[in-house]
Amino acid sequence: MIIEQWENIVMAKVRVHNFLVSLDGYAAGPEQSLENPFGVGGMVVGDWFVRTETFLRMQGQPGGSTGTDNDFAARWGTNVGAFIMGRNMFGPIRGEWPDESWQGWWGLEPPYHHPVFVLTHYQRPALPMQGGTTFHFTDEPIEAVLDQAFEAANGKDVQIGGGVHTVQQFLRAGLIDEMHLAIAPVLLGRGERLFDNLGDGPAGYQVTEWVGTPAAQHVVLTNYRS
Repeated sequence: MIIEQWENIVMAKVRVHNFLVSLDGYAAGPEQSLENPFGVGGMVVGDWFVRTETFLRMQGQPGGSTGTDNDFAARWGTNVGAFIMGRNMFGPIRGEWPDESWQGWWGLEPPYHHPVFVLTHYQRPALPMQGGTTFHFTDEPIEAVLDQAFEAANGKDVQIGGGVHTVQQFLRAGLIDEMHLAIAPVLLGRGERLFDNLGDGPAGYQVTEWVGTPAAQHVVLTNYRS
């Protein structure tokens, strides 16, 4: 039993998946808001994803494209037992929470179905949702949050979500084992760039997959330092 538990711990990864980036490196446009969750003009970087069968199925809708784009989209959440996201991904509210009415972008049953840890400077009680998702709001260091996430994942992977600042924190610390970027053939020109201010964080990552479609260039980076 001890050997099996150790094997689960060793094999579990910290992953980023379906992270949307423009050709000039921006993962979000400026001025993120309720009306523009990816910033002004930023929704275009996700055009490939919202057309896939995987995305439409997550919305309870039929149809959608299959093929390479859908194959990559479908990896999202596979063998994942916990999720970490920044407050920007959870919602558009900044500063103190005016109340606890905001429950995320995803309705009463978010697509995670496991514990989600939201990095924020402003605490609020844990938020259980339908389908097994519970949002936990924490201001602890990322290393401590990652430990909690691995414990909650029970041997499965931990997935890191946006926004840009959240992924950058884990990249700078060298804590991400595998990262899938979907590079859209569009230019945003301004906003939040993923690969700015990382120091030597990207050192040790190698491209292990490189597959292009008319809608996106899919790049998987693997950290060989981990």
